[in-house]
Amino acid sequence: MRVELEKISKSFGPVQANRAISLAFEPGLIYGLLGENGAGKSTLMKILSGYQPADSGRILLDGAPQRFRSPLDALAAGVGMLYQDPLDLPPFTVLENYLLGRRGGLAIPRRRAAGELRELGARYGFEVHPHERIEDLSLGERQQLELLRLLSGGARLLILDEPTTGISAAQKELLFNSLRSLARDEGKTLILVSHKLDEVQELCNRAYVLRKGELAGEAELPCPNKRLVGLMFGQLPSRPARPRPEAGPPRLELRGAAVRSPRLRTQPTDLQVGAGEVLGLAGLEGSGQELLLRACAGLLPLAAGELYLSGVPQRRLDYLTARQLGVHYLAAGRLEEGLVSGMTLSEHMALVNPNGLFVDRAASKAQAAERIRQYQVVARPRSRVEELSGGNQQRFLFGLLPPDAQLILAEHPTRGLDLRSSDWIWGQLDERRKQGAAIVFLSAELDEILERSDRIAVFFAGRLSRVLPAGETSVDELGHLIGGGA
Repeated sequence: MRVELEKISKSFGPVQANRAISLAFEPGLIYGLLGENGAGKSTLMKILSGYQPADSGRILLDGAPQRFRSPLDALAAGVGMLYQDPLDLPPFTVLENYLLGRRGGLAIPRRRAAGELRELGARYGFEVHPHERIEDLSLGERQQLELLRLLSGGARLLILDEPTTGISAAQKELLFNSLRSLARDEGKTLILVSHKLDEVQELCNRAYVLRKGELAGEAELPCPNKRLVGLMFGQLPSRPARPRPEAGPPRLELRGAAVRSPRLRTQPTDLQVGAGEVLGLAGLEGSGQELLLRACAGLLPLAAGELYLSGVPQRRLDYLTARQLGVHYLAAGRLEEGLVSGMTLSEHMALVNPNGLFVDRAASKAQAAERIRQYQVVARPRSRVEELSGGNQQRFLFGLLPPDAQLILAEHPTRGLDLRSSDWIWGQLDERRKQGAAIVFLSAELDEILERSDRIAVFFAGRLSRVLPAGETSVDELGHLIGGGA
């Protein structure tokens, strides 16, 4: 199936997301769609996948004009999109989510559907457990389910929006092998929306680059990264050297702490993080680092051991108490846990700055406008958060942090962000560190952990296996350690 976009334009109020963009995608090839945050990539792909309409322009499939009123219409025509935030229902099982994405839905016999799902997973090398709940799966496993759901629906063009963000190296390799097979052996067309140039060079045949809502250029791959960077940014942002200061008094201390989930119980963990220190948590997904991070925020109870905040023991810590004590958690799922879809930026300010029984709308609007300016968010106070690009959602999420945060716990803090936006986020965290906050973060990007951490805590199979200075290790050594190597 040959896919063409002709002069697609889309605006959100005064924000012009796409300006007369024309692209063509041939069958059997993998395309990279590049651009910094807010360049219009996700908006363009949402139009192609039927998630939202264009203001002008048209879509052609094998030369025939199409008008999609929903993602279901697009999938029926052979176009499916794997979104950056999986579109599933966490309280439901894998099988129930699979059925909800199918024509016929829950009327399909479950035993037949479970067998079909297992067979489809085995075909592409994915391990699928139909009766597990979505909320117990990792992000990578949820993406695998979403991909299988699209393939079962007959997708011939697959759009993947930042599919490797937050997944392990092993899951990425499995995903890439499956994508190559889909293009090479089945003749499907794939579009990879990404900021990661190395991944685009590794996987794609051709790249289109957007900048400020327009097509900035295109390139056959592989090509020098410098050329792609020039098309994306104009020039590569400079990155100053980061000092590594001595840590101050403890902000967080774990003594024999253990957390239990349906899949894993972590081993007793002793760990300490001081004021002004950045601690990176490294490990394969499901190794226990996510559980401990959530327990420190009061989102999960400790199954054993003790937790201290600024030297004070906390018994039965809950999320509200943790926030009152200066602990703030930044979730990887921006629209699942961090922000409230359907609410405006002003309404979010009212939520985080309650004023008794009444909402001061004028004050909330003024606060939202100030955070928009301070955190360089491309939006207005009355914009709904789901209208923002992923990068702008992340910037606004940081804008909701109070100035007196003592301990910041971040889950994939630069998920889905380009180089410039990632540096900006870490600049904000560095300012918090200078003010005495302790920062604990986890990331699937080993380069990010090495570059941004003072110390690294390595997890494997539910236990803390090693704590080491970031300046005394390498990507290869760290990869060996998180794989369970000695």
